[in-house]
Amino acid sequence: MNILFCTDGSEISFNSIKNLSAYTKHANVDIICVIDWNFLPISMNIDTSNYSQIYENIAESVLIFAEKRIQELNFTVTNKIKSLGAASDVILEQISSANYDLVVMGSNGKKGIEKWLGSVSRQIITNSPIPSFVSKKETSSKKILFTTDGSTTSLHAAKTFLDFFDTTDKEIYTLTVIEKNDFLPYDLSLDKNWLDSIEKAQKIHAMKSLNKIKNIIEEKAKINQEIILTGNPTYEIINFCKTENIDLIVLGAHSKNKLSKLLIGSVSKRVIENVTCDVLIVNK
Repeated sequence: MNILFCTDGSEISFNSIKNLSAYTKHANVDIICVIDWNFLPISMNIDTSNYSQIYENIAESVLIFAEKRIQELNFTVTNKIKSLGAASDVILEQISSANYDLVVMGSNGKKGIEKWLGSVSRQIITNSPIPSFVSKKETSSKKILFTTDGSTTSLHAAKTFLDFFDTTDKEIYTLTVIEKNDFLPYDLSLDKNWLDSIEKAQKIHAMKSLNKIKNIIEEKAKINQEIILTGNPTYEIINFCKTENIDLIVLGAHSKNKLSKLLIGSVSKRVIENVTCDVLIVNK
C-alpha cells in the first residue's frame, strides 16, 4: 500500500500513522511537511530568504524525526517532501501527482468558527480522490464500526477497507439508523395505519442494508454485532462511538457541490467533526 503521511511535527499527526499500523503491517510511506505562510499578515514586512531558510530547516527536522518514527513501525519511507504554500492545496496537489492508496493525517478537532470554515484535514477529506485516514488521539485499535444506509457509497467504503486492511483480532460492528419521521405534516402524523406501514418499510430497508454490508464483510472477517438504531443518524452514530468506545469508524461520503460542502455537509462529515476515534472516509 502506498501512503501519503502528512505531518507538522505534532504528536497528533504521529498518532495517526501509529494507529494505522495496527491495521496494516506493510506500507510504502511518503512523508510531507508543508511550510504554510498563510497565517502571516499581508502587510508584514519580512526578509523572505532568511524566513524561508528558517522554516525549511524546521521542516527538514520534522521530516527526519518522522522518518525515524515510521521506521519503528516497520513501514518503508520512500520519499520525504517539504513544500511551501497553503497546506491543503499542497497536499491535494501531491495526492494528484502520485499513485497513493491512502492519505493519513492527524486532526486537532477544532471547534466553533474554525471548524465551520474548515480545517486542513476537512478540506483534504472533502476534496481528496483517495481514502483519508484521520486520527485525533492514540487509540487501542480494536473496535471497528461500519455504518451503512444501504447505498453503494457505504458498501464501497467497506470493500475499500477490507481490500487494504487486516481485521485479525478486531471486533467488528455494523450499524444502520432508521431516521425518525419527526417532520411529517400534522394530518399525516395522525394516520396510524400509514405511519405503521412507513415504519415497517423502514425496518425492512434497514435489515436489507445490514445484509448487504454483511455479505461484503463476511468474505474476509467475522461481524461481532449488527445494530439498528432509530433517531437522528448523525447523533446516533456519534453516541454509539462514544458509549461503545469505538476505535475506528469506516464512512462513505457522497459527492456534493461546493456550496453544500460548506453550508450543509453530509452525515459523514458531521460525524467526523464530532467523534474522537479514528475515521476512514472514502469519497465516491
